[in-house]
Amino acid sequence: MLEGNRVSRISVRGFAVASATAVTTVGAVVGVASGSTGQPTQAAEATASDATLLADIPAGQQAQVQTSSLKQQAQTQAIAADTAAQKSAEESARKQAAEDAVAKQQAAQDAKEAKEKAEKEAKEREAAKKAAASRSATRDASDFATQGSYSVAQVQSMARQMVPSGQFQCFSNIVDHESSWNYKATNASSGAYGLFQALPGTKMSSAGADWQTNPATQIKWGLGYMNDRYGSPCEAWSFWQANNWY
Repeated sequence: MLEGNRVSRISVRGFAVASATAVTTVGAVVGVASGSTGQPTQAAEATASDATLLADIPAGQQAQVQTSSLKQQAQTQAIAADTAAQKSAEESARKQAAEDAVAKQQAAQDAKEAKEKAEKEAKEREAAKKAAASRSATRDASDFATQGSYSVAQVQSMARQMVPSGQFQCFSNIVDHESSWNYKATNASSGAYGLFQALPGTKMSSAGADWQTNPATQIKWGLGYMNDRYGSPCEAWSFWQANNWY
């Protein structure tokens, strides 16, 4: 308790310890930031033991010293709070940056996969459309009456009625190169037979038992073969041009 201009030494020393502790806290914060490992409590006690007692200060200056000490404590607390807030903000920023990078990478991957899927589906639709068009023949082999023999013109006429118009020229190109439209053409060395030089010729029996004598049956088989293996006669012709066989 204050008695006139005198102050209890116990109270004054407690005030000095509090003030010294506050000052030492600033040093501790700075020391932690720089990597030092001090003992703040011990340093505060050492500082307090060496501190000038308030009772030793002239009475006229005691209020000024008290005010200065309190300001110093407030500054110490503010510095500590600012340092903690800055560390928290930096950690939050690093975490957010990492999350943003992962999200951006995932978005790019999703966009790439979506584009590839759309392109694949578009190609599949186009291929299906072409295949459907190539299979839409106007007449079937069974629509033609059987004859004992057929001229090239008759065989070509059958083909024009069975093969879609947009695919006929490609179809014709293959037949020209394989048999010159001779439905009885036989390769003496390999045994390949008919308009399409099927090897063996018996393959064409899937289109009809009269495959050896009926060009319409051979045309049905040949068109089905081109559609099933290549997608269309024009795709088959493209392959033939690159390889001289199909």
